[in-house]
Amino acid sequence: MSTFAKRERLLLADLLETAGPDAPTLCEGWLTRDLAAHVVVRERRPDAAGGLLIKQLSSRLDKVMDEFTAKPYEELIRLIRTGPPRFSPFQLKQLDEASNTIEFYVHAEDVRRAQEDWSPRELDPVFQDALWSRLERTARLMGRGAPTGLVLRRPNGQTAVAHRGTPVVTVTGEPSELLLFLYGRQNAAKVDLDGEEEAITKLHEAKALGI
Repeated sequence: MSTFAKRERLLLADLLETAGPDAPTLCEGWLTRDLAAHVVVRERRPDAAGGLLIKQLSSRLDKVMDEFTAKPYEELIRLIRTGPPRFSPFQLKQLDEASNTIEFYVHAEDVRRAQEDWSPRELDPVFQDALWSRLERTARLMGRGAPTGLVLRRPNGQTAVAHRGTPVVTVTGEPSELLLFLYGRQNAAKVDLDGEEEAITKLHEAKALGI
């Protein structure tokens, strides 16, 4: 049975292939070639991928990223489609789902929403529920750098506190859109914000959301 992570992986590969290597993305400073290299390095070079989170390893990551960015773009797309190497922990279905569903969904939208003619995807309720479940578990981690109190709310009324503090801004939208907002794509997310005007402005401009 296909998983959400596998579905989003293949969609991301298709979007990157269609856009070509020099198209813009929502990742500041990255073209599609850079994003493709990031995805491949993350799951094929754990010796370097730690630099995403550990500052002391960032120079190693930069070097390996340069190496992969220089590879033929078609090869990067192929490596994304075929997935992690045989003995990678990402081969485990549960770990793949837990680690890659959001990763690939967000990066797919990074490609889609950077294009002028993009339109929202219609996501099925089961996938939205799956995204909400992950959002609930990671909300406080991803929202820890928010400059205001931050509450996430689904249209059905379910809420998750991403950051405690005052004044509070409540962000309402589908889980897919709340994820994009919480992962630092505030200007691309289709959400409604409720709170003091100054607090909303600070939250929209915050660079510290996400990892």
